[in-house]
Amino acid sequence: MTDRLADLKALFTATFQAAPRHAVRAPGRVNLIGEHTDYNDGFCLPMAIERDVLMVYAPRTDTTIRVVSAQQPGVETFDVGTSSGATIPKGVAPASRWADYIKGCAQVLRDEGHALRGMDLALTGNVPLGSGLSSSAALEVACMHALLQALGTVLPGARIATLAQRAENSYVGTNCGILDQLSSACAVAGQAMLMDCRTLALTPAPLPGGVAVVISDTGRRRGLVDSAYNERRRQCEAGAKALRVSHLRDVSLHGLWQARQAGTLDAASLRRCEHVVAENGRTQAAFACLRAGDAVALGQLMDQSHADLRDKFEVSCRELDTMVAIARGLPGCLGSRMTGAGFGGCAVSLVQSSATAAFTERLAAGYGAVYPELPIAVYVTQPAAGAGPVAL
Repeated sequence: MTDRLADLKALFTATFQAAPRHAVRAPGRVNLIGEHTDYNDGFCLPMAIERDVLMVYAPRTDTTIRVVSAQQPGVETFDVGTSSGATIPKGVAPASRWADYIKGCAQVLRDEGHALRGMDLALTGNVPLGSGLSSSAALEVACMHALLQALGTVLPGARIATLAQRAENSYVGTNCGILDQLSSACAVAGQAMLMDCRTLALTPAPLPGGVAVVISDTGRRRGLVDSAYNERRRQCEAGAKALRVSHLRDVSLHGLWQARQAGTLDAASLRRCEHVVAENGRTQAAFACLRAGDAVALGQLMDQSHADLRDKFEVSCRELDTMVAIARGLPGCLGSRMTGAGFGGCAVSLVQSSATAAFTERLAAGYGAVYPELPIAVYVTQPAAGAGPVAL
């Protein structure tokens, strides 16, 4: 992080002709299991990763926010001093849409009654965009920290996460659940976490000994707002309504069997619900595996999760299926699955530590032979800490 921070400070100084005064970071996350369960009030098993969004900033005396990104051209400027209830205008040009995540955070805090201060802000991120590793949530959570710190306001991590989620839901337009933001805001170094998305309770547990988590990026990108993500959420909500519960968390496999017998749900809705209900059970079983140190059983649950995401929830794709199939065929792989919302992005594999070096090399070579036109990245990660301030 030292080199990235130095480069970011230099970018800030070159852009704004002054030195930054504060710094914050927020990590991306990888979800070991528990996909498309968060917005169904269910369970997830994420961990933060070592890749993050890093920000440096200096408060201003007015209400103007100026933002520069190391990964995007130009400086985005907007005002946060208009009256409560007014909407901060979104970016018009596609090249400036990345700033909508920052504007959304400011909008939500202003709507909450915070009299925001202006600031000059520079950011950089090494969470791959559109990869299923929560680059947008890391940006939102880091921005929430910066905006609140500038006011001298401290909020609990779970509250920051819910505000960041609201920014993505109501301003950006992606109807995501709480998984990504809560992972980024509240992760514990060295631990995965059983996340109860109804209560926001987090229960940490270490990974079993002798295993590593390997992330493999397919190189295929997707935009959640334009994808079938929102459609899947609507299907789950319709399924819950038909089954007369508030969320699919409250449905059992027996209840789904009864619905199948009664013809309560159409075939597609039934498949969506079957995945969510089974995935909640798998996630709780996976957490028990962590507690017991049973890496083999955890890997088997990951394999089952991918099959359901592919066949019942239908959010995988050829590239993800290929990556997972190659991973499972390599020595030392205990389990592999797509991670994130799907339609592209990354797979996550549980690998014996002694086999990690050969696994990463052979996985990259095998996938590259099938999709030579796509960029691939394969890397090992450790459970990282959640968001917070960084010393300049």
